[in-house]
Amino acid sequence: MDWIRIILSLFAIFLTTLALAPLQILALYFDWPLRRRLPRLWHRVSCRMLGLRIHSHGVLDTRRPLMIAANHASWKDILVLGALADVVFIAKTEVAAWPVFGTLAKLQKTIFVVREEKRRTGDQVNEIAARMSDGEVVVLFPEGTTSDGNRVLATKSSLFGAAAAALGDDPDAVVHVQPVSIAFTRVQGMPMGRYHRSIAGWPGDVTMLPHLVGVLKAAAIDVDVTFGEAVEYRRGESRKLLAATIESRLRAMLLVHLRGRYKRTDEA
Repeated sequence: MDWIRIILSLFAIFLTTLALAPLQILALYFDWPLRRRLPRLWHRVSCRMLGLRIHSHGVLDTRRPLMIAANHASWKDILVLGALADVVFIAKTEVAAWPVFGTLAKLQKTIFVVREEKRRTGDQVNEIAARMSDGEVVVLFPEGTTSDGNRVLATKSSLFGAAAAALGDDPDAVVHVQPVSIAFTRVQGMPMGRYHRSIAGWPGDVTMLPHLVGVLKAAAIDVDVTFGEAVEYRRGESRKLLAATIESRLRAMLLVHLRGRYKRTDEA
């Protein structure tokens, strides 16, 4: 029965993609506002089919320009955040070449960056800044890699360069950076714990297909997403201080949920 359910879930995601992709291609070509909203529908359907049950705490900041800084445990973080808000992601350029996922990322107009080529850093930062200035909410994973889901790794201050670039030439400009923690907390209704969190986390030493099958077999994974208080970043302020503040807030919010100290009040 597990395999029948898995096949049906994947087929439902495939049909949803098949139905929405042509419309998204048109929306991207003509730059319709719809291009920002359609991915959210796809992410919500995908989360439902994968058995990801999202519990949202707090709200997305309404001020702009806005950057979300989230901890990163797995590719599922993208589905979860994409299901909660109309956002655009920053990803390493290798993702663009991945089968299936690369195509999906392009359809969402993901910003691809080449971290190893410093000569291209300026152009990449400017693109991110331009998208933020245009009102888009950009998601940054400041750890720079995935973790095991049990902790927050050290954030990289250099990755906040886009926030500085988004300030533009206005000396009074402010960029809002909102920490958002993603905690995978339960599997089939039972507390996940450090040992079982490998079902949700994807640190990179496990190939994609076995990990995806493991998620589908789990059938029901609870994830708690907390929108923290945004940090106001202004010209001349330290990016290292910004990174340290975001890291501290992410770690505090994540631990509250991993230790089971938060009482849920709503579900997305």
